[in-house]
Amino acid sequence: MAERVELWWARRQFSKGADVPYPVGTYREAWAPFPVLIRQYHPDVNAGITLTQIPPAADVLLCWECDAGHRFAATPMEQRNRPGRERRRSAWCPECAALAQPPRLRTPDSPARAPRPKRQLCPKTPSVARGEAFVSACAPKPASAVEARLRSDLFERLSVTADRNALRTSRPFFDHLEVWPDILLPELRIAVEYDSTGRHGLEHVGKREQADIRKDRLLRATGWEVVRIRTGKLEKLGPHDLQLSTLGRPAVARLIDAFRDIRGALVVGAYLR
Repeated sequence: MAERVELWWARRQFSKGADVPYPVGTYREAWAPFPVLIRQYHPDVNAGITLTQIPPAADVLLCWECDAGHRFAATPMEQRNRPGRERRRSAWCPECAALAQPPRLRTPDSPARAPRPKRQLCPKTPSVARGEAFVSACAPKPASAVEARLRSDLFERLSVTADRNALRTSRPFFDHLEVWPDILLPELRIAVEYDSTGRHGLEHVGKREQADIRKDRLLRATGWEVVRIRTGKLEKLGPHDLQLSTLGRPAVARLIDAFRDIRGALVVGAYLR
C-alpha cells in the first residue's frame, strides 16, 4: 500500500542507514521525459524531498499541483501513466480531466443505455500479405513540419519507394490490421519513427509509450525493424533507437549508420544516391 512521502523517506533512511538515501539528481534522467510532472511537483509540499530523489517505481503518495491550482495525491506510476488517448493538458490532473468530461446525470426518465457494440476491425485494410507495405486510406498525415522535413531529407539520400504509409500486420492494432510508421523503407524493411513529448508533454509517455512498444513488436513480427528517433529526453525503446536533441543532416547520417547496423553496409549502400 502506498504511504505518505514522510513515512516512506524515514523508512528508506532506516533501511539504507543514511540521512539522505537518494541524493538530489539520482533519478533526474528518469523524470526528464515528463516536463509536466516536473512542473506539477513541489518539494515544499512533499517534506522538502525533490522529484529527482524519488524512484519512478516507488509506492509512495506524492502531492502534485496542476497549472489550474488543483492539488491531489498520486503515486509516481499513477502520474506517469496518467495521459491516455486524450490530447489535452487536463489529462495530467484528475480534477481537470473530470471537468473536461463531466459524467452524465441519469434521471428516471432517461432511456436505458444501449449496449456497447462489439469493436469491429476496419474493413479498408487491403488483403495483402503480412509484412507488405501499402498505401492506406486510414493513415494519418505527417504530424509535424519536423517529421515532413526528416522524410524529405531521408529520401534525398536513399533511392527507395517513398509513397508507402502503412504495413499489414497479423494482429490488430487499435481496430486495424495495419500500422502507420512515420517513414517506411520497403526495400530495406525498416520503419522510422520520430518521437517527441509534444506541446503538452503527452506524446510517447505513459500509456502511449506502451502503445509504441506494442507497435514495434507487431512490426518486428513481420520481419521489419524499427529505428526510433527519440527527442525531449525520451529513453530508447529498442536496440537501434537514437536519442537526439535536434534534427538535421547529421541526424540523417546517423539514421543511415543505424540502417547499416541492421541490414549491412553493402545492402544499404546499394540504395544510396
